[in-house]
Amino acid sequence: QMADPFLYDTGERSKYGCLGHEVEFGHIKAYVCRPSFFTDKAVIVIHDIFGWMFPDIRYIVDLIAGHGYITICPDFFKGTDPWKTTDHWRDFADWMKEHDPMKVDKEADAVLKYLKEQCDAKKIGIVGFSWGGMAVHHLMLKNPQLTAGVSLYGIIRDSEERYDLLNPTFFIFGEKDHTISYDQIILLEEKLKQYCKVAYKIKVYPGQVHGFAQLKPEDMKPDDKPYIEEARKDMIDWIKLFI
Repeated sequence: QMADPFLYDTGERSKYGCLGHEVEFGHIKAYVCRPSFFTDKAVIVIHDIFGWMFPDIRYIVDLIAGHGYITICPDFFKGTDPWKTTDHWRDFADWMKEHDPMKVDKEADAVLKYLKEQCDAKKIGIVGFSWGGMAVHHLMLKNPQLTAGVSLYGIIRDSEERYDLLNPTFFIFGEKDHTISYDQIILLEEKLKQYCKVAYKIKVYPGQVHGFAQLKPEDMKPDDKPYIEEARKDMIDWIKLFI
């Protein structure tokens, strides 16, 4: 049996009462959470294959907002269905063709415009998980408006232009992630050393599988909890360093 790409257990999950609200601008719906005080700093969160309404990703939005950022998770699937746990993995490649993480530029531009014009944001960072991690890697190569990025376990596609990042980017991986080989991470490190002219960081968290960093506290296993908390702290620290 083939290993399921991306899959982490989305079955038995606790409910989550979101702290933010939904907005709509242009053709985009988004979930937004703001801190209780005024700030001109913002973070865009890019969801994984389970979409912008998935409780785990909304929890992350609220968590980042709690550190003093206007935080927004837009629907990068533009109203189309996210991947569902009931879908068959044999259809995954076709689904991915329709949901390409390298084709997020138009939506990213619309979100940046919204944050600048409607929320008075001056500095904007970006964080993405899995599918979203790939999208962040892409955007950090293409969009100079993004001050800093964190890409969490986005599969690395090798090509020379993948490494000339425009602004500081942090790559987070789990040691036991069956979708990303250790060789790929080593290659990323070597190529960044060669091509990258800005600050970057790569960190691999011991024993962690794909999707580890977005679990809500009550869904964490005790052995994983310290690594999950460390990854989140590292993510926030990177954002705070530049934004």
